[in-house]
Amino acid sequence: MPVTVRLPTALRAYAGQQARVEVDARTVGEALDALARKHPDLRAHLYEDSGRLRSFVNLFLGDRDVRTLQGPQTPLRDGDTLLVVPSVAGGAGRLDTGGLSHEEIRHYSRHLILPEIGLKGQERLKAAKVLLVGTGGLGAPAALYLAAAGVGTLGIVDFDVVDRSNLHRQVLFGDADVGRPKVDAAVDRLRGLNPHIEVVGHDVRFEARNAHDLLRDYDMVLDGTDNFPTRYLVNDVSVLQGKPNVYASIFRFEGQASVFDARRGPCYRCLYRSPPPPGLVPSCAEGGVLGVLPGIMGSIQAAEAIKLIVGRGEPLVGKLLLFDALSMEFTRLQLAKDPGCPLCGKDATITELVDYEEFCGVRGEDEEVPEGIPSLSPAEVKARLDRKDVVLVDVREPHEADIARIPGAKLIPLGEVARRAAELPQDRDVVLHCRSGVRSAKALQFLQTLGFKRVWNLDGGILAWSDEVDPSVPKY
Repeated sequence: MPVTVRLPTALRAYAGQQARVEVDARTVGEALDALARKHPDLRAHLYEDSGRLRSFVNLFLGDRDVRTLQGPQTPLRDGDTLLVVPSVAGGAGRLDTGGLSHEEIRHYSRHLILPEIGLKGQERLKAAKVLLVGTGGLGAPAALYLAAAGVGTLGIVDFDVVDRSNLHRQVLFGDADVGRPKVDAAVDRLRGLNPHIEVVGHDVRFEARNAHDLLRDYDMVLDGTDNFPTRYLVNDVSVLQGKPNVYASIFRFEGQASVFDARRGPCYRCLYRSPPPPGLVPSCAEGGVLGVLPGIMGSIQAAEAIKLIVGRGEPLVGKLLLFDALSMEFTRLQLAKDPGCPLCGKDATITELVDYEEFCGVRGEDEEVPEGIPSLSPAEVKARLDRKDVVLVDVREPHEADIARIPGAKLIPLGEVARRAAELPQDRDVVLHCRSGVRSAKALQFLQTLGFKRVWNLDGGILAWSDEVDPSVPKY
């Protein structure tokens, strides 16, 4: 019956550089004998003079060591794949990685039988060092798959703690991790997933003052950030250090992915020279995100990192991959390097890291409420609602009001305030609220331009209301 014998790189020179050899055999012993008849030069590398299989040659049927089965008498089925794994000690053209242990061969057996990866590719993965900035929706699945794939050193940068709202998409964490530093929870999870790799936790904020030091010992960076200042910082430090930046971003049902490597293609600044104005692009906290979307995009990042490490396939250098989960469509766009890019162009002007908060501002709900905004505390608003001497207006979106609302609030989404301003009285006090106070502050400023003088902002939004007045109101 036809079976396949998979040969590692070290033995292919004796088999016409073939990675797979088809033979007819009913047992493992018959398969090896047929292999040696097809390629006589292999015989001396497989067998001792006595005819016994050499002690440094191991055989795997799928992921099972043949020695734990019936040895050469192990029966084969039509279509089986037999993997030959000899001891490897290095040599010309091979990585000085120390090879793979028997346990690692078992762990990575599904990789090893891929001709595009094989033993050499797995050794490259073992020797690789990847820095992940952020363990959120993108970084969580990427970290899991890179760890499982055998990336030898994973660096994890995050300064946040696990929040319950993270759990629907940040699959590194479980309910028991709520309140723990993300780095600690991530390191424990990844070490438990693969004990053959090293996981290094960096419980710090990725900033201009430490970015060079954090990236210096790694081969590439994977961008799992969710804000523009850190995204530009990741890009800039990767360009200045000449290392690939595996990028993805997500919002609601859509994602983007690319590999920015200025040595052979564009960088992030070639695509987006400057960020949008603060607040124009909403955060996931404000706009939401489909839970599985970061899993899809983070897995794409992991796949791109693995391709870069093993040197196989066509990475997304010079390409932007767009994904729409609602239509289940992928679109791949060609990107051109910008010769006028201030970072990687011909006459680059950026030669060191800058103040990224000043360059970008802070986006969406993370933006701070401007100073001078008239505001009332939740307790003050509650007292005035009880006296019925105030009008409460909710400027969030309708689907947010379905999640949680303050009784008696009138819903006028921020985008409708200009059109519906006449519905609000100017002779009574009006209190505006949103999720955290940022959008309602913008609505307040707009109403002031229309002549409203008795307008107030609920300090901290409905989140603060839940904390200080009514815990039964869900937080999201």
